[in-house]
Amino acid sequence: MNSYCIYLRKSRKDTENYSLDQTDPLERHEKILLEFASKMNFNINAIYKEVVSGDTINSRPVMKKLLSEVNMKIWCGVLVIEIERLARGNTIDQGIVAQTFKLSNTKIITPIKTYDPSDEYDEEYFEFGLFMSRREYKTINRRLQRGKLQSAKEGKYVANQPPYGYKRKKIKNQKGFTLSPQKDESKIVKLIFELYTKGEYQENSTYRKLGTGLIAQKLNQMYVPTRKGGYWSPSTIRDILKNPIYIGKIRWNFRPTVKKSENGEIKTSRPKSSENNYILSKGLHTSIIDKKTFDLAQEIMYKRKNTPVNNNLTIKNPLAGLIICGKCGHKMLRRPYKKNQEIKSTLICGYQYCTNVGSDLGLIESRIIEALTSWMGKYSLPSNNEILQKQLVRKNNTRKSELSLLKKRLKTLEKQLSMSYDLLEQSVYTKEEFIKRKKQSEEKIKNLKLKYDIINKEKNINFKNIRTDKKSLIEAYLSAKNPTAKNLILKEIIEKIVYTKEKGSRWETFHDNFELKIYPKLPNSNHI
Repeated sequence: MNSYCIYLRKSRKDTENYSLDQTDPLERHEKILLEFASKMNFNINAIYKEVVSGDTINSRPVMKKLLSEVNMKIWCGVLVIEIERLARGNTIDQGIVAQTFKLSNTKIITPIKTYDPSDEYDEEYFEFGLFMSRREYKTINRRLQRGKLQSAKEGKYVANQPPYGYKRKKIKNQKGFTLSPQKDESKIVKLIFELYTKGEYQENSTYRKLGTGLIAQKLNQMYVPTRKGGYWSPSTIRDILKNPIYIGKIRWNFRPTVKKSENGEIKTSRPKSSENNYILSKGLHTSIIDKKTFDLAQEIMYKRKNTPVNNNLTIKNPLAGLIICGKCGHKMLRRPYKKNQEIKSTLICGYQYCTNVGSDLGLIESRIIEALTSWMGKYSLPSNNEILQKQLVRKNNTRKSELSLLKKRLKTLEKQLSMSYDLLEQSVYTKEEFIKRKKQSEEKIKNLKLKYDIINKEKNINFKNIRTDKKSLIEAYLSAKNPTAKNLILKEIIEKIVYTKEKGSRWETFHDNFELKIYPKLPNSNHI
């Protein structure tokens, strides 16, 4: 007996209708298609429900599974409420759907019409239907984004999830939503700002200001849950302190979704926008924090400038930004300590609740260089030189862009250094302040020039001499004494390093019972 399946997916129109009549569209469509299948004597062996919203096939796991089964000719036909449910993405996705059904000779069945891919006219009608659905989708999406933008300008809250401290509330007698303070959460928001700007009360009747890390630790000790019920982290605290929603503002398009192609695959990211590219308007909601406290928090945060580099702007960890914790995924940090009047360094995971055990930084560094040196002697270039050459061309173009940005930054710093002399002559700077700022500027310029030289040497690399150049980088690393130079050199060779250590070995003779997985930047290479 021929087997059929049903594919169900919501559309934006279904979501709007659901808010009106509270009827689940998937249940309604399932009932319609099952009644239709019974009437037509179709043997339904599977029902697929796509609960994830996505514009592309890659973002719809159920659709990917269905296409895989169609490609294997498991189904005689697929029942959908309308053909638009199959593909509303770009022309590539539409082509994949059309080709998969055509090559497998699988029918697409709707209550109105059955599309036979072997029929030339049905094929054209099907492709035209997909084209029109894509056009309709773009029109709806454009209108939706325009509506959201206008609503944000009017002070309405247009996102789906309210920020911590608020709940979403329907505006009376008009479209849209606003926010109202959530009693328990808003108290925590006020406490976060108080601990950051005023501080925690001490026994000697003074206040000690807490940083984002200590605030997160305190909230966890108080067993205060986050919105999702997890632990607080410094980044979550920092996001709350920076969010102008708490002083009655609406911020929209601050982190827009950006799509880019990497190795033929579409990837999305949400970078922060510059001040000129997002909407900041007066909201209709009540503020939780007064503007004076909020501005003070921004001033404190600007002064502290939580960066992985010390105030003297020099890197002391040659592995900075490269090593990732194998248990929680956070970046590993350098922790200095004194032993026999000598400063030692340990590499640890900074996440409070992680059980990964730290190790001596010098020992880890030695193991990495030893593994790289051994591996480079065995590495052989992939046979497909054309693909490799394209990858190298892209990397060289990236290097050129980096060099251009470094040049601009160097000019800016040199100009600032020159202005420092003028400000000293005009008595704006004291002699001590001038010396301090001059030292900082010169250190910045020195590090930028160092980075410029390293990138410039790698600018014109090609696949014929890639092995030699990478080996010379290892030699350069061994001879380099500056941790900044070492860090830049390693970043030319390594994508990332995953570190895992299960048990401590404080009283053991050997302390290297840890595991390292090194991921080189060379093509066709697995981790070491």
